[in-house]
Amino acid sequence: MTSGLWELVLKGIWTTVQLLVLSALLATVVSFAVGIARTHRLWIVRFLAGFYTEVFRGTSALVMIFWVFFVLPVAFGWQLVPLWAGTLALGLTYGAYGTEIVRGALNAVDPAQQESGVALSFTPWQRMRLILLPQAVPEMIPPFCNLLIELLKGTALVSVMGMGDLTFSANLVRLALQQSAEIYAYVLLIYFVIAFTLTRLMRGLEKKLRAGIGKAPASTESKRSRSVSVGGGVA
Repeated sequence: MTSGLWELVLKGIWTTVQLLVLSALLATVVSFAVGIARTHRLWIVRFLAGFYTEVFRGTSALVMIFWVFFVLPVAFGWQLVPLWAGTLALGLTYGAYGTEIVRGALNAVDPAQQESGVALSFTPWQRMRLILLPQAVPEMIPPFCNLLIELLKGTALVSVMGMGDLTFSANLVRLALQQSAEIYAYVLLIYFVIAFTLTRLMRGLEKKLRAGIGKAPASTESKRSRSVSVGGGVA
């Protein structure tokens, strides 16, 4: 490829990374806000949070992009730029999936921990901040990592708006060179590298959070020692 075409691909990668970061931040805020609301003691709060979750989980991210970018401007008379339209649509959609991760992790915390907070006269917010979240967040990291990878793949949907993400840019290069196999092989490799990098970062974050609450993964030597002691020796 010529330098100009490579520059087009690099711009597409940068656009994809920007969209991924922005929509992931929005999805994280939505996940925690709505996920915590789904454990609220008031039924109306739980109902509204559950309604949002079911609506956005039950609709297509692609259709949501169509609504945000094509329908809302007609209805309200304002137009979002493609980057912010994609961020809003993807963040709200994938945030709905994240709410169930947060809710499930919070409900998985030992009820005795909640009771200890009540015994210490903690407010509900103090129990959430000091007891529940520190124990629940490390359990959220693996499913959140999967969701982040799915979000990365979902960024390709913004090409329907003519946004110059990686997929859109690669398709322009393909049309210019008439080389489908080679171009799409590059695209697959680039997506894999980004996904692999995200996975390693999330695993590092998980280890750090688990270490903070005394649940750091055991080393290879300690695991081997335990297996020897349990088995009674090595043949």
